[in-house]
Amino acid sequence: MLYLITFITSIPALLLYQPVLDDPVGYIASAGQNNQIVFGAFLELLLIIANIGTAVVIFPVVKRQSEELALGYVTARLFECTFILVGIVAVLGIVTLQEEVASAAEGSVAYTLAAIKDWTFWLGPGWVVGWGNGLILGYLMYSSGLVPRKMAMLGLVGGPLIIVSGTLVMFGIADPGGPLQGIATIPEALWELSLGIYCTVKGFRPESPILQADAREDRVKARPAVTPA
Repeated sequence: MLYLITFITSIPALLLYQPVLDDPVGYIASAGQNNQIVFGAFLELLLIIANIGTAVVIFPVVKRQSEELALGYVTARLFECTFILVGIVAVLGIVTLQEEVASAAEGSVAYTLAAIKDWTFWLGPGWVVGWGNGLILGYLMYSSGLVPRKMAMLGLVGGPLIIVSGTLVMFGIADPGGPLQGIATIPEALWELSLGIYCTVKGFRPESPILQADAREDRVKARPAVTPA
């Protein structure tokens, strides 16, 4: 359910931010829609909580497969949330400028803050996610059998695509948010969405080896001790 919450919060937040990101200078010079932007920031704060929750809740389970990779997933999630938080601060900074008396200098600051917000998106969801949600979590789910392996392959394929497309954007080879990056994001988005839906509806597969090990331990503990005659 936490994965589904990340979709419910992140997509509307991006849409609510458009007046600021499309024309930050024009936004601070106009009356603006501050409540809309602040609500978008609030949604992203909820997104951060949900992101951290997806890592913390799943850690005790996937660490049975690999504690190092499980810790790596938590760390990647925290790094992604750090980028998101910086973006929130940048957007709220533009809102503050809009509430003050606009000038040429403030317009330049607003443009800079909007650029920072864009880069937090390209480096967080557009790069770090490829390592955390894609490669690390995809491998943990594939190797543990907690979810269908064909579904986990979406993460193993989508992760590298996110990393490559994000790197091309960093070096100016691909356009940010362009067709290449948009297409490269599809497998990763399907992976996260399918994981959220599958686990909400069915939960983890009981035949997973790491869950079978727990079941065997429970049966041994439940077995009555035999006292020699």
